[in-house]
Parts: sequence; structure tokens; C-alpha cells
Amino acid sequence: MSIQNSITLNDIPNVDMDESGVFKYIQIKLKHTQSEQEKIIIRGYEECEYHADIFDRVAPFLQNAGIQCFCLGGGRIRRTDEEIFVYGYSVGFGKADHDVTCGVIKEDLGPGPYVHWSDEGY
Repeated sequence: MSIQNSITLNDIPNVDMDESGVFKYIQIKLKHTQSEQEKIIIRGYEECEYHADIFDRVAPFLQNAGIQCFCLGGGRIRRTDEEIFVYGYSVGFGKADHDVTCGVIKEDLGPGPYVHWSDEGY
């Protein structure tokens, strides 16, 4: 069995980001080349200096598994135990739809921190 046949979009976490801090994030649309299924994932890591660094960290593995990756934009996340605040934009990828980002995060994390966004600040 090839890698392409062994991974589905359900196998890929919707959200992967640092537990706390202020960091850049990107919104990535995934499309499985065989099933045509699609979904949006959120990735954010403080160690990545640029939004493109996040994409370069995530996309190669997925592309090798037969999944197309499209960066829809980015911004920043400020995360504490009580709050996840989404704001800002990516110079290279443009501003992600923060409302969509918050929806994906809320669905993934369930009840917990207050998740919200603003177009103000950077």
C-alpha cells in the first residue's frame, strides 16, 4: 500500500499550534488528490520566524501523501490558558479569514479558552 492510499484528511489534525505565547499562524486548505475531499487546517509555531516557514514545515509531508496544500493567508495568535486571540496578517500570504480560523479552533478545542479575533493590531 502506498502512502497516498494510507492517509485521509481525517488523519490530519485540524489545529496544531503552540500551547501558549504569541506566534504567527497560517490557514491551509487541504485537498486530497484521489478523493477530492477538502478541509481547512490551522498551524502556528513561535519558532517559525516567517509565515512561509510554517508552510514549509507542514506542506512537504502532506504533498508526499497525495494532499494538495494551499495557504489561504495568515496572521498572529496570542494564546494563554484563558484566551486565544487571532489578529494581523501575513505579508507574503495575505490576511487569513480570522472568523474561519476561530471557527476551526473552537471546533477542535471544544469548550475552554475564549476564542476571538480582530482586524486591529499587529
